[in-house]
Amino acid sequence: MAAEKVAFITGGNKGLGLETARQLGKLGIKVVIGSRDLEKGKEAVAKLKADGVNAEAIKFDVLNPVDYKDAYKYFDQHYGRLDILINNAGISKEDFMGGNKTSSTSPELLHETFDTNFFGVIQITQTLLPLIRKAPAGRIVNLSSILGSLALHADPKSPIYDAKAFAYDASKAALNSFTVHLAHELKDTKIKVNSAHPGWVKTDMGGDAAPMELPDGAKTSVALATLPDDGPTGAYIHLGETLPW
Repeated sequence: MAAEKVAFITGGNKGLGLETARQLGKLGIKVVIGSRDLEKGKEAVAKLKADGVNAEAIKFDVLNPVDYKDAYKYFDQHYGRLDILINNAGISKEDFMGGNKTSSTSPELLHETFDTNFFGVIQITQTLLPLIRKAPAGRIVNLSSILGSLALHADPKSPIYDAKAFAYDASKAALNSFTVHLAHELKDTKIKVNSAHPGWVKTDMGGDAAPMELPDGAKTSVALATLPDDGPTGAYIHLGETLPW
């Protein structure tokens, strides 16, 4: 069994997930990236290894029930535990600045978005939690967004007031609720559960207009994945600052 910490990053073959893997690897943590396309995962691993990172890839598709069981078997057989789970995989099929279309948001779009951003996160977390409990100090990081903040969405003075993408925003608000509830359940353990807002980052989802580069975008996830024993749990964090729910 590995002596170093082991981290699993869903959707880790590109963008924020890949950069998070790189930064964790530079800290001496073994990183395993989950990729819907295993070949793309292997290509990402080759990049990480070229950068001196100890990395592996497994096939993990949020929409494939078999992959959840296979992920559990992988970590159980190879490591006997999981130290860090970063629920990074997420989708958005909406135009964030395209105007408020809540009344015409289809049930199909809501289901598709929630299946990945909410239900998938819950399922992989519940599946792997027995292995996280075996870690000396487990860390669960849920990749949320400032767009999941109900407080900021309701405030006409907030910077996101007019950025209403209902399916995505609601999925991240629900994810934040999962963070709060799971953190409460695990409050008497050494496991910490937090929501991370990475920022508006230049990724496939964020687009070229985003002001933040990938290295800064990954900092919040890395910090929450490596929290000391006296660090927060059940919190909503961006670069060390607490966001309103």
